[in-house]
Amino acid sequence: MDPFEIADRNLERLRRNRYPGRGLVVGRASSGGEWLLIYWIMGRSKNSQNRRFVSEGAVLRTEPLDPTLVTDPSLIIYEAMLELPGVYLVGNGDQVRVLYEALRAGETFDTAMSRCEREPDAPHYTPRITAMLDLRTLPGALTLSILKANLADPSLTDRFTYRPAPPPPGLGVGLTTYMGDGNPLPPFSGDPLLLPLAGDARAVLDAYWDALNADNRVALAVKRVAPDGTSEIVIRNRAEK
Repeated sequence: MDPFEIADRNLERLRRNRYPGRGLVVGRASSGGEWLLIYWIMGRSKNSQNRRFVSEGAVLRTEPLDPTLVTDPSLIIYEAMLELPGVYLVGNGDQVRVLYEALRAGETFDTAMSRCEREPDAPHYTPRITAMLDLRTLPGALTLSILKANLADPSLTDRFTYRPAPPPPGLGVGLTTYMGDGNPLPPFSGDPLLLPLAGDARAVLDAYWDALNADNRVALAVKRVAPDGTSEIVIRNRAEK
């Protein structure tokens, strides 16, 4: 099957999915030679929906709309996008900072992820999803990771790492934390999803915002990485302060 048809079908499945949870996509814009990194958050509870994205230069982070309503900031307040020269990181928790510091110290992606675990939020045990785009050597390299609770013993973490070939313009690869709604929430399973990246960063932001369930979407961001390595983040928040 044509890869663009597969990507469109996966986006349609995302559209029909009431609660895929947090998600990321990394790939190449359909024109202009840019790379794009997408990250979104969703929430069913007031604590999860009490957030927005803010950017400071190359850094994307979450912050509470109303700090007085935050009961446990450890799993909902974090840096979601960080970067080093030629290396761009995105993920759904503090493992992004762990990876950043490890790479800065000369360590590897795998070493950094070996120090991280799935989230401790029983009974869901939310997976930690992470992606690294390394453009220090062209045509670039992608690494994705998902850390999930072991089915037989959720105190243990299963570790899956993927190194797909760089996609052609207009396509990206992505992960979500869940397969759909439920209690407990079913963790993502299978290989990373092939997904479309049609248009510039703002067009992609619009497409994915429209695809997310309107009742549960909270915030979405797209980082565009230009051929010269400079980056810019565009954001859409469900609510503002």
